[in-house]
Amino acid sequence: MRVEINDYLVADSEICHGKPTFRGTRVLVSDILELVAVGEPMEEILENYPSITRKHVAAAIKYAAKLLGGGSYVKFSKVSAG
Repeated sequence: MRVEINDYLVADSEICHGKPTFRGTRVLVSDILELVAVGEPMEEILENYPSITRKHVAAAIKYAAKLLGGGSYVKFSKVSAG
C-alpha cells in the first residue's frame, strides 16, 4: 500500500518497511530530520543526498511539525493602533 503524504513524501509498504521516504528515493525522512536536528549544514545534507532539494527538506519539517502539533501555524502581523 502506498500513501502520498504530500508532494515530496510517500510511505510505501514495499519501500523501507513503509517508513516515510522522499518520493522516488529510498532516503528516509527521519534520517534527514535527524541531520537537521543535530545542526548539519543544509549544504552538506544536499551534497550528501543529491536526490533531494531544500523543498524536500522543508516538506519533511512541515510534516513532522504537523504530526507533533496537529495544527497549523499562523504568523501574526503587527497592526498599528489608531
